[in-house]
Amino acid sequence: MSKVAFIGLGVMGYPMAGHLSGGGHEVTVFNRTRSKVDFWLDEYDGACGATPRLAATDAEVVFACVGNDDDSRAVTLGADGAFAGMTRGSVYVDHSTTSAAMAQELAELGVERGIEFIDAPVSGGQSGAENGTLTVMCGGLEHAFEQVHPIIDVYSRACVLMGPTGAGQLTKMVNQVCIAGLLQGLAEGLNFGLAAGLDMEKVIAVLAKGAAQSWQMDNRAATMVTGEFDFGFAVDLMRKDLAIVLDSARDNGAQLPLTAIVDQFYGQLQGCGANRYDTSSLITLLQRTARTGI
Repeated sequence: MSKVAFIGLGVMGYPMAGHLSGGGHEVTVFNRTRSKVDFWLDEYDGACGATPRLAATDAEVVFACVGNDDDSRAVTLGADGAFAGMTRGSVYVDHSTTSAAMAQELAELGVERGIEFIDAPVSGGQSGAENGTLTVMCGGLEHAFEQVHPIIDVYSRACVLMGPTGAGQLTKMVNQVCIAGLLQGLAEGLNFGLAAGLDMEKVIAVLAKGAAQSWQMDNRAATMVTGEFDFGFAVDLMRKDLAIVLDSARDNGAQLPLTAIVDQFYGQLQGCGANRYDTSSLITLLQRTARTGI
């Protein structure tokens, strides 16, 4: 069992840190909002640090799951950042979804301090974090990956080293591109079925056994039909992720025409105040257009 720290107790980090505690690891947590720390400590065995630095002190592995590049810098660097409390030979695992350049920047700064760095964004959503079935896409050095892989296993069903630093983030970008296009197709298909007057419960059941089956269909189709979106991966977060993807595509020359269009659709949802709705809420734009003609 290892002495670890976990920084960021959001909808993903909270249960991930809980799995570490339940797996017998000695866990110290940090979160900017103290009330979440208190709730976590009421539910799990562990300790808290007043700053990322104090949480990371003497930890063999420090995990983080925060919002974006700026958040990653804020909890990692500076006098109160995690790096300041970590010892040589320890490993920093960043589960945040950031740019590949951010991962490379932190890895280089870690080398200067004798700290290993793994970028390790995840897929599987809140339910995957709660059920311990996340997919973790890692970038970094193999010996550092082998050190943390057995620990990550407590909340993942797949944890794979994709390549050097940044490869994990680039793989997550591929993931988000695929999800964005799939959700738009699913939204259009379900909207078509509703307009045609089909029994959508039967439609979903039969399609889920054919070539159209997907995680999104299995987990989101029924709630898309009934108009339930107050859960899951938020529109704001997908918009942040797609901005990273499109920036990276401009750098590497990849053409992403559908992704750019779906990104605009998510922008429209933000304009309607649906910022915290699940990403499957794309169907509401089609339904609004049908009602208003706009």
